Amino acid sequence: QEQSAESGGGLVQAGGSLRLSCPASGRTLSRSAIGWFRQAPGKERRFVASITWADGRTKYADLVKGRFTVSRDTAESTSYLQMNDLKPEDTGSYYCAVDNTGYYRQNSDWRLYTNWGQGTQVTVSS
Repeated sequence: QEQSAESGGGLVQAGGSLRLSCPASGRTLSRSAIGWFRQAPGKERRFVASITWADGRTKYADLVKGRFTVSRDTAESTSYLQMNDLKPEDTGSYYCAVDNTGYYRQNSDWRLYTNWGQGTQVTVSS
């Protein structure tokens, strides 16, 4: 299956911002949702946000509400994760993936997602 190719990670100071990108070209997404997850070393992969492809409904983890914004550009076939007011605890590898039935219910369980990419590293210094 075609994989995502996340990009946009980097090193930033606390309070800074980054925007991650997730191209979704070539995949059937009409009833899907794009999910964003992060994983710190030695920790479980955790849900960050998701967005339904067809109508842009969003869902966020409590830890990022008010700071992160997930969006999608259907013309560019790309999802974005805008991260503001970053904190050291936001450090980790960030991944996007596809939930093929996410239009009907936006899931936060990473095991329901497919098409995982290699991830992009985000490091927030204090």
